[in-house]
Amino acid sequence: MQCRGVRDQGGGPGRIVYTRQALPAVLPVNFCLGHDGTVVVRTSVSSELASAIDGAVVAFEADEVAAAHSGWSVVALGPATLVTDPVEHARLLRTGPRSWAPASREVFVRIAQELVTGRRLVGGRTLYGVRLSS
Repeated sequence: MQCRGVRDQGGGPGRIVYTRQALPAVLPVNFCLGHDGTVVVRTSVSSELASAIDGAVVAFEADEVAAAHSGWSVVALGPATLVTDPVEHARLLRTGPRSWAPASREVFVRIAQELVTGRRLVGGRTLYGVRLSS
């Protein structure tokens, strides 16, 4: 399988993994892909997430798994940066990921996909093509 990075699932959920008080933290977020291939997430300017990840290397994971145990999973690692350009921020307010919990003073975070890994899940088979069920 050729991994092409995080897929855009129309603002669907993903998970961001970052460091909080020297421990790993995982937070579900909505996302979209930026025009430059970066992962874009939306959060509140006062959120712990915004302050914890700006300038840090984070992991972002997205997946889609069907009831038949098939699907895909992709993990992208890279630096996260707050979007500070007012024109870009205004554009993302119109076209960026939709928040499930809207807040005042929302900000956008870009995550560069510098290292990407992934796997395709095929129901009833292992990596080597052996059927798991009869």
